[in-house]
Amino acid sequence: MPTFEEYIAARGQALVRFAALLTGDDHRAEDLVQEALAKAYLRWSRIRRTDDPDVYLRRLVLNASRSWWRRRANRELPAPMDVDVAGPRELDAEAAERDALWRLIRALPDQQRAVVVLRYYEDLDDATIARILDCSAVTVRTHAMRALHRLRGDYTEKVNT
Repeated sequence: MPTFEEYIAARGQALVRFAALLTGDDHRAEDLVQEALAKAYLRWSRIRRTDDPDVYLRRLVLNASRSWWRRRANRELPAPMDVDVAGPRELDAEAAERDALWRLIRALPDQQRAVVVLRYYEDLDDATIARILDCSAVTVRTHAMRALHRLRGDYTEKVNT
């Protein structure tokens, strides 16, 4: 099994990307991962003996993300940004669509956003996602279905306006 330092060298950036997709903020993502890794360091001898340390650390990052919003000092809510439509020479149309889609994903409820990120970005199966979110695979599929339904509706609405 890898040492803590070897694990961080191999998977640290993936954890930061995961947290950034959950939060929509690169700086907060780095802080959350650092907080999760500090907790994991203290228990590393036990964590590395588990079947999959990635599951444990992703759960720590997810819980840190949830806890951050619960803190009294973090009650500010992001205001919707007025998005300028990119001209044909400013941005590639595909990049603009991807950006719009990520904005819609960030607007999803926490559990739905976590399922979308873990399933479609991290390419994890329902059983692994269920272990990370500490729920059943059926619940994972329900969150995915609801998230996709909402994304389809929001995306169609955005395209038609």
